[in-house]
Amino acid sequence: MTTRLPPPPPSIFPELLTQPHELSEEGGRFTVTASMSGKEPRSEPQWVTPSSNQQDVPPDYETIGMIFGYALQVLSWILIILTFPFSMCVCLKVIKEYERVVIFRIGRLIFGGARGPGMIFIIPCIDTYRKIDLRVVSYAVPPQEILSKDSVTVSVDAVVYFRTSDPIASVNNVDDAIYSTKLLAQTTLRNALGMKTLTEMLTEREAIAQLCETILDEGTEHWGVKVERVEVKDIRLPQQLTRAMAAEAEAAREARAKVVAAEGEQKASRALKEAADVIQANPVALQLRHLQALNSIAAEHNSTIVFPVPVEMFGAFMKKDN
Repeated sequence: MTTRLPPPPPSIFPELLTQPHELSEEGGRFTVTASMSGKEPRSEPQWVTPSSNQQDVPPDYETIGMIFGYALQVLSWILIILTFPFSMCVCLKVIKEYERVVIFRIGRLIFGGARGPGMIFIIPCIDTYRKIDLRVVSYAVPPQEILSKDSVTVSVDAVVYFRTSDPIASVNNVDDAIYSTKLLAQTTLRNALGMKTLTEMLTEREAIAQLCETILDEGTEHWGVKVERVEVKDIRLPQQLTRAMAAEAEAAREARAKVVAAEGEQKASRALKEAADVIQANPVALQLRHLQALNSIAAEHNSTIVFPVPVEMFGAFMKKDN
């Protein structure tokens, strides 16, 4: 059984307006259904989602924008022609050998990419440009207070050398490529040294610099920046720690010196023992050693000469006294 009902009030079912409805009975229940007769199919939404490959701007608005853009270009050219040659002072720009220029025309990057070096032409009112310096920038990283892996606080200075390799990426992908690279250099230095012990910091400077350079180069690749070199300039230790390390090193050196002196005395005593054994075998050798000692003393022009007398010479007198 099917009964056609009038359209419901707008305040109850707004989505059922201007549609015929039917009441059907199924199993003791009444169901209101909208009849599709005379209904036009729904049109697709005009705005597209950001995930689609189409642009976010409706085609009509894009067409209007293009028309106004062309109109502004025509008006700008007319203004340039009317004010010629004075307009050339504004339109012509000289770009140096180490510079490049990224030009935007009505907000869009013009075809051809970066311009320069030499002379370029700028259309007033619709062109904006940015100069990019391609020379190497040297940045002295401020002293960073770093806690090492073995819980020692040190102050580290470093120097970073980098340059702009892609002017278009440095303008389009980041607000300020130079400033962003400087901030990234500071954080990279802190993170890299925070994973090292104090001994590794002092002995592996080249490896630490290479690690920082690799991390920075990977992080700034999409910004159009090339990191040329990173150098760890200085690692300053706390004053108390410096004194403690100096005392430890001095004690270690004194211990090594005492060991060396003891080994020398041991070797000397062995040599003296061997010499005494040789002299004991021949008594004349002792007299020759006495004469050699006198010769050494006399060679220095001394006024006093000490002549050693063997004790055996007094043996006979001692026997007579007894």
